[in-house]
Amino acid sequence: MVETIQLLLDQGMTWHEEDDVKYIRRIAKGDAEALRELYAAYGQRMYAYALRLTADPATAEDVVQDSLVAVWQGARRFRGEGRVLSWLLGIVHHKSLNSMRGRSLPVDVEHLEVLPDGDPGPDERVTSQEDAELLRQGIARLSPSHRAILELIFYQGLSLKEVARVCKCPVGTVKSRLSYAKKRLRGILSGQGVSGEDVK
Repeated sequence: MVETIQLLLDQGMTWHEEDDVKYIRRIAKGDAEALRELYAAYGQRMYAYALRLTADPATAEDVVQDSLVAVWQGARRFRGEGRVLSWLLGIVHHKSLNSMRGRSLPVDVEHLEVLPDGDPGPDERVTSQEDAELLRQGIARLSPSHRAILELIFYQGLSLKEVARVCKCPVGTVKSRLSYAKKRLRGILSGQGVSGEDVK
């Protein structure tokens, strides 16, 4: 199975978001082509989220591969109660946390890059490349749970309710973590000479 998934990782296809559930149903029936199409649509976003949490490219790649195995094995249990993207990121979220248990990974800000997918993130609101780098460094100084909230909302475009489902916590907790993360990030950036107004 791992060899099949690795082969799928090396291939890509075009994707139409409205077909998400149909592809999950095909995966549930053992259709490896559907898994490849799902990866083509969401693999970059899964990797970006894993990287944001683990701050290690090799670990993030392992997380994505483990997540695809979980999708392959668990597609029958998908109930369609939310977007497929939030279901996938929920799997990545928990695989990432499991990969970090008992390990202290250094945060390598070079790999915490911004991807074009999803809603505009805070770094698209700062004006210079230097400020964007300071923003990446600031995000890297946040706890994994606060980095996760920023990634899911600003970079992946999930709603508060979807983030709550991914993180398995109440919406109120998501709101308070988001508020704290933005406040902390503004403080970090202000200390580095970047206007706190750039983080809304």
